[in-house]
Amino acid sequence: MNRTSGSTRLLNIWAVLIFIFLFLPIVVIVIYSFNQGRLLVSFTEPGFGAYESAFANERITSSVVVTLQSAAWSALLATLLGTLAGLALARRGAKWAPWLVLGLGLVTVTPEIVDAVSLLPWLVTLGQDLHLGIFNNGIVRLVIGNSLFATAVVTFIVRARFAGLDERLEEAAADLFAPPAVVFRRVTLPLAMPAVLSGGLLAFTLSLDNTVISSFVQVSGSTPWPVYILSTLKTGMRPELAAMSTVMIVLTLAALAIVAIVLRRSGESTTDIVKTMAG
Repeated sequence: MNRTSGSTRLLNIWAVLIFIFLFLPIVVIVIYSFNQGRLLVSFTEPGFGAYESAFANERITSSVVVTLQSAAWSALLATLLGTLAGLALARRGAKWAPWLVLGLGLVTVTPEIVDAVSLLPWLVTLGQDLHLGIFNNGIVRLVIGNSLFATAVVTFIVRARFAGLDERLEEAAADLFAPPAVVFRRVTLPLAMPAVLSGGLLAFTLSLDNTVISSFVQVSGSTPWPVYILSTLKTGMRPELAAMSTVMIVLTLAALAIVAIVLRRSGESTTDIVKTMAG
């Protein structure tokens, strides 16, 4: 009994140490966001001057707006494509289904640098060589790059949702002579809505910090926040960066909290989602 209690205590201590190791850098950056000094690493006195300077800096606010815009459009595109793909895998899976799951799985494990290197010449070819001006737009480029991984995540979440639902609910609506569009709008979509909402919020969160792909595909005038931070490292980090990073952390945590609430209220199991993602 004492040996079991001792092992449990050691495991609890080890878990606390792991959490400290993971989250201490985030806590430090939040603390230094209240630094009144000129440089981030030189803490002088506490205050809110960094936040005032951050919101007064046009380049910082512009990069944050670009990031939020591209993340919102990426989440919308990923949610649309992922919902339809997840529904097709769960309800109309055929010989092509394993290949689609394999392709989506490859998207989730492919290094971002590979995606970035492959996206850049493709977008340049479409925009410059084929004269499709829309692909020269910075926001459009960021949306395409950010939505690749997010679409796969949404697909697996929606597929997990439908894997636990009885298909006879939709069949009953069809037996009552409801057209397919009505069945989808009145039955299928409400059933999938928790997964759709949580997947969309996750897609939004994932798009906020897609640094590698964004640094490759972004164009002048549409610099996202992560790329802006990288460009300022050469001149030294200022407290304004920590202040705006803290704001972005709050936005990310808020989105993840909403995801957790939606999944919990829908009865969605994290284990079920992981099993579905594994095929």
